[in-house]
Amino acid sequence: MEIKIKVITGAKKAEITEENGILKVKLKSRPIKGKANEELIKVLAKKYAVSKSQIEIIKGLTSKNKSVKILLATEKNLCKE
Repeated sequence: MEIKIKVITGAKKAEITEENGILKVKLKSRPIKGKANEELIKVLAKKYAVSKSQIEIIKGLTSKNKSVKILLATEKNLCKE
């Protein structure tokens, strides 16, 4: 599954909302040395109940607009076959 995300850093608390089909993710971390990307992966892993290794930022590593690929359990099983 691929999703589009808009990241807002430096928030008081991490939270996820949806706006016009795009996830808006507020993060406490600042975009310094990849800390915000690490927190984003952690927050998404919790939301979708997957491991952090099943989430990959495929576009926008240094941008606030990102595309993220999440390998769900059903997709993971299909890849093994």
